[in-house]
Amino acid sequence: MGLSVTLTVNGVPRTVALDDPRVTLLDLLRERLDLPGTKKGCDRGQCGACTILLDGRRANACLALALSHDGAEIVTIEGLAQHEQLHPVQAAFIEHDAFQCGFCTPGQIMSAVGLIAEGQAGEDPERVREGMSGNLCRCGAYQGITEAVVEATRAVRGDAA
Repeated sequence: MGLSVTLTVNGVPRTVALDDPRVTLLDLLRERLDLPGTKKGCDRGQCGACTILLDGRRANACLALALSHDGAEIVTIEGLAQHEQLHPVQAAFIEHDAFQCGFCTPGQIMSAVGLIAEGQAGEDPERVREGMSGNLCRCGAYQGITEAVVEATRAVRGDAA
């Protein structure tokens, strides 16, 4: 069939030949580009474990066909830190112990980064919880996640306490 898709993934241009037009971004990232940080949870867009930034906006990679996003820019959890410097959201998650088993953590972090970039986070915990409601945590680390997102919002704005 001869299909291919060209994407910029974590700042690196990548062209991938596809043998099936139904390949999702999730499967392309994990299986073809060896980026396992984006997790396969429900594979139905309900848990948020596969959240990535797609052209700067939060997206569930399990619901996005790779061919539909030819030319897109994608950021995964692997592309968030700069060299040895953690992204403010990553640092806040560690500071607030915002994870337990860690399975949902990459999706939670990517969703938080998108929420902050979209200007939707703010410092109201209820607003943060609503904005993060598409990301489920089976361990129930929601309090730490909310605190981490509020702190990271301040850090990104430059007024961290």
